[in-house]
Amino acid sequence: MSPEIRAAEPALLPASEQARIHRRTLTVVVLSQVLGGAGLAAGISVGALLAQDMLGTASLSGLPTGLFTLGSALAAFLVGRSTQRLGRRLGLASGFLAGGLGAFGVVIAAVSGSVVLLFISLFVYGSGTATNLQARYAGTDLAQPHRRGFGTSMAMVATTVGAVAGPNLIEPLGALAEIVGVPTLAGPFLLAAAAYSAAALVLFAFLRPDPFLLARRIVSAAESGTDSTPDGEAPRVGIGAYVGATVMVLTQVVMVAIMTMTPIHMRAHHHDMAAVGLVIGLHVGSMWLPSLFTGALVDRVGRTPMVIASGVILLLAAGLAATAPGDSLGLLILALMLLGVGWNIGLIAGTALVVDATVPQNRPRTQGTIDVLIALAGAGGGAMSGVVVSASSYQALSLGGGVLALALIPVLLWARTRHAVRA
Repeated sequence: MSPEIRAAEPALLPASEQARIHRRTLTVVVLSQVLGGAGLAAGISVGALLAQDMLGTASLSGLPTGLFTLGSALAAFLVGRSTQRLGRRLGLASGFLAGGLGAFGVVIAAVSGSVVLLFISLFVYGSGTATNLQARYAGTDLAQPHRRGFGTSMAMVATTVGAVAGPNLIEPLGALAEIVGVPTLAGPFLLAAAAYSAAALVLFAFLRPDPFLLARRIVSAAESGTDSTPDGEAPRVGIGAYVGATVMVLTQVVMVAIMTMTPIHMRAHHHDMAAVGLVIGLHVGSMWLPSLFTGALVDRVGRTPMVIASGVILLLAAGLAATAPGDSLGLLILALMLLGVGWNIGLIAGTALVVDATVPQNRPRTQGTIDVLIALAGAGGGAMSGVVVSASSYQALSLGGGVLALALIPVLLWARTRHAVRA
């Protein structure tokens, strides 16, 4: 038995003590997410542009997003499995540390001009993205069922600070990079390397007691040490987990595809890097900041209405991105902010559905598997976005994303009518 859990005995904690530990957990996760947000913003902001410069073509500029989201798929799997055995603290800290090493590798690749090292490093850098998302589950481990949306949202909202600051530091970080002999577009990855490494240190040092290990111990004690399934079988995952996974996968594809090509679209219409940083910074802020409200809404209004709201908002975002003039900074900002809000609602509602449908005995493993699917969906969306834009246009890509977003509604209605999925 872990010393952390032994120290938490008696087996069933008083509600006040469990609430206190939950608040402490959220505080530590919030701090790590501030740092993690700064780390993930680098790849979103300049990854495609760095690849375009090093490869000399825009047709493969979606590859960086594809690579680091593909790397995040492997990381999600490993973090989920390690969390199931070792707890959130070691799983999340290891993921952030790997992300920091990957970011440093991108800087070395840019300095040396090595495309192969760039691709490998972007793949490893994706570990930070996966870990940043996995951290949201730490906010639900000790939360009461009617507060799971809130727990998810608080773990996510802190990402806003770093994620918004990161893109808006593109120019000063680029200037700093040039001073130390690093290509301008690699500057944000210097910040990512430091931020991810610091997030790993915070989690490793302060996420005690481990929220998942403690939650598992509490559930085991409540069941008096007996297995709730016949013949020692592992507990089954409810249908809500599949519905939540579908919601998160669809929202990820739509968001990543449009977001990845927006900097390329803007540069083709002669927007400068400050404008690109502003648009992406506000977009990333819109991905995370609404968590202040959406978590509570998911708990109060229900999972189903919020998923429908996500689909509608994503459709509006895609339609606006497709019809906005390329030189209209204001309309591009609005479109990308709506895109972020729609993604945020879908992710929090989908996460709540997954947590509702799982128990500690299968939760991290299931969460890791689902985040693998989300990452793979993002990888596909990011890699194909450049191909679609090169073969057709940014407008066609955006319209396709809007149509895909509408698929959320029939999937959810089918689940509601055929299965007992929590509203």
